[in-house]
Order: sequence, then C-alpha cells, then structure tokens
Amino acid sequence: MMDPIPLCDWLARALPFEIFQPRFMQQALLGLLLIAPMAAAMGVQVVNFRMAFFADAISHSAFAGVALGLIFAVSPSWTMPIFGLLVGLSIMAMQRRSSLSSDTVIGVVFAAVMAFGLAIVSRDRAVARDLQRFLYGDILTMSAGDLAALVALFVVVMLFQAWSYNRLLYIGLNPVLAQAHRVQVGVYQYAFAGLLALVVMFSVWAVGVLLVTALLIVPAAAARNFARSAGPMFWWAIGISATSAVAGLAISAQDWARTATGPTIVLCGFVWFVVSQLAARAGRRRKR
Repeated sequence: MMDPIPLCDWLARALPFEIFQPRFMQQALLGLLLIAPMAAAMGVQVVNFRMAFFADAISHSAFAGVALGLIFAVSPSWTMPIFGLLVGLSIMAMQRRSSLSSDTVIGVVFAAVMAFGLAIVSRDRAVARDLQRFLYGDILTMSAGDLAALVALFVVVMLFQAWSYNRLLYIGLNPVLAQAHRVQVGVYQYAFAGLLALVVMFSVWAVGVLLVTALLIVPAAAARNFARSAGPMFWWAIGISATSAVAGLAISAQDWARTATGPTIVLCGFVWFVVSQLAARAGRRRKR
C-alpha cells in the first residue's frame, strides 16, 4: 500500500503557509484533497440519479458500524466502511428485486440501520461519547494508515469514473434502453452503490454523519448551474469541492474562526452554490 507521507511533505512545500506546517494539518489537508474529489465525482451521479436519500441512509449506517467496532474492540476504521458497504449493496439488491418504490425501500433500510445503531449505543454510554467525533466529523485525527486506504480508494473511484461515467449517465436516463444496448446495468449499479457507500463512510471523517450528504450534493448542484453538459459538470464539481475543502480547513484553523472543519467546508461549498445561482440567473437574463 502506498505511503502517504511523501505526499504530505510535498503539500507542505507546495503550500508554505504556517497553518499547514504541523503534520496533523498536512494529513488533514491530504485527506480532504482525496475525499472531496471522490465525493464530488460520485455526487454528480447522486444528483442525476436522484439518490440523495440513498446516500443519507448509508451515512447514518455509520452509527451502527462504529458502535459495532467499539463494542467488539475492532477499529471503526474497518467496521464502519464494511458495514456501510453491506448496507449500500443490500439497498441496491432490494431496489432491483422489490416491487416497492425506491424511496420506500431506502426508508425501510434507513429506519432499520438507525434503530440498530441507536439500540447498540444505548447499551453503553461510553460508546455514545466516542460516537461524538463521527457525528460531527474530525478530519484532524486521520492517521497514515487511513490516508493510505484513502489513496487506494481514490485510485479505484477515479478509474471507475473514467471507465463508466457515460454508461452511468445512460443508465440514469433510461436503464431499460441502456440494457437493450448491451450495457450491463446491474453490474454498474452494484459497483456504483458499493463505491458510493465506501466514499460516504470515509467522508464521515471529514464532515460527520449529519453533513455527508451535503458534501456530495452541494458541489454537484453548483456545478450543474455552471456547466452546460455532463462533462464540464464533472470537472466543475471536483473543482468546487476541492477548493471548498481547502478553504474550509484553512478558515476553521484561524484564531478568529475556531469553527469545526466539516461545517466550514460545507458553508464554503454553499457560497459556491450561491455564486452559481447568481451566474445562472445572469445567463438566463442575457439570453432574453
């Protein structure tokens, strides 16, 4: 597995600002520069497929994954993504096999995983205290091992996007027609659901359970206002997400701010969204 330390050293040289000189800040910055583009890339499909509720259900399964790890003395770094992956694949399997609507299936699973997580947490108050950092996010606690796993996931997600971006757009528009044109709809849907679950679980470190969906949707929504087609929307989303992550980390570290990193990142993304709304409105006026 790749050693992320040289990347941290490179970031320290590339961004010679005082706030980024401590090692924990370099690791946090590297983690965000890996998480933010992945979340933005997957968020484009989340917006196009109208899967925000799906991502929300997976993010809230983090409670159960972390609680299981803490109770059985296994690192939540393992139990959280594994449990989230199982939940994501289970939702996709039920959606494909059930006659119920997608929202209904997701709502049932969402309620089940939340109830399961809360039931486990209620048994041990010490576990409830440890869950605080996953509720609000704590990117500053990322270890070298966590970063190495993120690097591996980043490579897989970006290769998947490069190979399947157009096919996923086709499936989102009309899965029946995509199937008729020999696109393996089921394979791509399961692969997307599994990777989305892993991205969501790792994103919990950055912004916490409550704001994970915003990390996926806000950059993609802003990108849709800026871009006129699917290709530029992808790159706009990545740029917006990455700049929001860096700005949010830098602002949260200032003495005059002292805010949590996750909410600050989302607020920076919201500023981008407001600017995109104004730009889109100005563009519509020019056309008139």
